Amino acid sequence: MNYVRNAWYVAAWSEQIEDGKPFAITILDQPLAIYRGESGALAALEDRCVHRLAPLSLGRCEGDRLRCMYHGLLFGPDGKVVEIPGQESIPPQARVRAYPTVERHSWVWIWMGDPELADEALVPPAVGLDHPDYILGHGHLDYLAEARLINDNLLDFSHLTFVHTNSFGAGPEFAATQAKITPLDRGIRYERWIENSLGSSSRKSDVPMDSYMSYDFLIPGILLMTGGIFPLGTARACDFGAPDIDRATGGVTFTSQAVTPVTGKTSRYFFSWGPHRRHGDEALRDMLMGIAGQAFDEDKVMIEAQQRVIDRTPDPRIMPTAHDKGVTMFNRLVERLAKAEAGT
Repeated sequence: MNYVRNAWYVAAWSEQIEDGKPFAITILDQPLAIYRGESGALAALEDRCVHRLAPLSLGRCEGDRLRCMYHGLLFGPDGKVVEIPGQESIPPQARVRAYPTVERHSWVWIWMGDPELADEALVPPAVGLDHPDYILGHGHLDYLAEARLINDNLLDFSHLTFVHTNSFGAGPEFAATQAKITPLDRGIRYERWIENSLGSSSRKSDVPMDSYMSYDFLIPGILLMTGGIFPLGTARACDFGAPDIDRATGGVTFTSQAVTPVTGKTSRYFFSWGPHRRHGDEALRDMLMGIAGQAFDEDKVMIEAQQRVIDRTPDPRIMPTAHDKGVTMFNRLVERLAKAEAGT
């Protein structure tokens, strides 16, 4: 899989890691056992006991350690075996790989690359469920498709006009006009104004207004999006640049989304969405999540079908269009960083 490994991948919602119970997830074809120790600290170990290769995710937490429940080997959070029942000496090779772990923005993040390079400053600035300004719903979906296809979908919003007519009620503008795409150090920024509009199903208005949306799409596959509706003329007054979101008259929401490669042809998609407290409440959050559920199902049907076509095509090649600028920029960034990691 051609993905950046020196990056923080979302492994789970924090609430999924139950005290005393290991959590199993595979990322980049690497099975992991994640657990929360008695101290509250998280640990992520290779999900494979060194003795007879039983999964540690079926183990038992003991303090800040994890015991394999096949023959009882006890592992520390650094992956080293600290006890073998019935045996005093512990071989130096009795250890599994431990992965750097960070809990932030209501997500558990795992660094899949060189642990010496794990930099918490590179955790993308998502908005957690406990953020004081937003009322968020959340969930996740499993895809029978490679993560890159989901990333490509999120990097090209021209599909909204066609895939999401029934959910978001997106108009022709997404396909008929181009967004502003700006490169970032570890991703791209997408910005779009739609002038003189009555909005969509998630951002309606009784009078014509200017609608703004913007998202950053960051390594390894994190989408962070906000926007709002503004009085007519705001887009031109801003010269179609970024407005002051605090001046929005309504429709301000935030969504954090994360695409995690599980295996070469499977992925897990995490998402949250909801309104700013000044622009909505729990009822609006629930309505938005209903729209999101319909929209994400629409995406899932299309992307999984796309994967099946790719799988049965001997030499699958794409024909880029003008809307593929963000896709191309991001994939070239991934390729460059992956090559640098491999030393090629």
